[in-house]
Amino acid sequence: MTENLGVLGKKSPRRSGVERVVNAPLPTVYGKFQAVGYMDHDRGDEQVALVYGDIGTEGVLTRLHSECLTGDAFGSQHCECGDQLDTALRAVVAEGSGVVVYLRGHEGRGIGLLAKLRAMALQAEGLDTVEANLALGLPVDARDYRVAAEMLRDLGVRSVRLMSNNPRKREALQQYGVQVAEQVPLLIPPCENNITYLRTKRERLDHHLPHLDAVAHLS
Repeated sequence: MTENLGVLGKKSPRRSGVERVVNAPLPTVYGKFQAVGYMDHDRGDEQVALVYGDIGTEGVLTRLHSECLTGDAFGSQHCECGDQLDTALRAVVAEGSGVVVYLRGHEGRGIGLLAKLRAMALQAEGLDTVEANLALGLPVDARDYRVAAEMLRDLGVRSVRLMSNNPRKREALQQYGVQVAEQVPLLIPPCENNITYLRTKRERLDHHLPHLDAVAHLS
């Protein structure tokens, strides 16, 4: 493979950080968004932020949504991801402005699609979502939110109202310099297929899911 050489045969410096590449109108069933595409040169991932309306800089209604093929595209009831994405998009349209950052490379809390499916198979045998990852020798949560913070800063966002039940997202954003003015619950009614998964997220991953107390009848 040939090296990337600049003038006088010198190797061009490797890019790093997040670069805005394109801004395109994206009409959806929810409303007309602007799709702002980024390249994360550190990981090689292509990322996108869906921006609705005039977002301003402070207290921007924001969702950091981790990629979930099974939930977002296939409507899986193993998790609540697809419903959370739908609810977040509707919320920013109802608000009149906001951002949904769709984070690729976050599949299965960062372990990847095939590993997530292996973990799901173990959960079908009785392990919970934390035990399944550990049984595979994988981290419980390998996600990093640096790229999300860099994308928000590029959009001019200094503080957010974060739609999330996960305190680690709040902590991570603030660690990377984006202030969280408020954490807005994103509570999806559970079903028989995901109640165990959601309870594990509350009990072992510290997600704030108070609505589960009202559905004790689900197995």
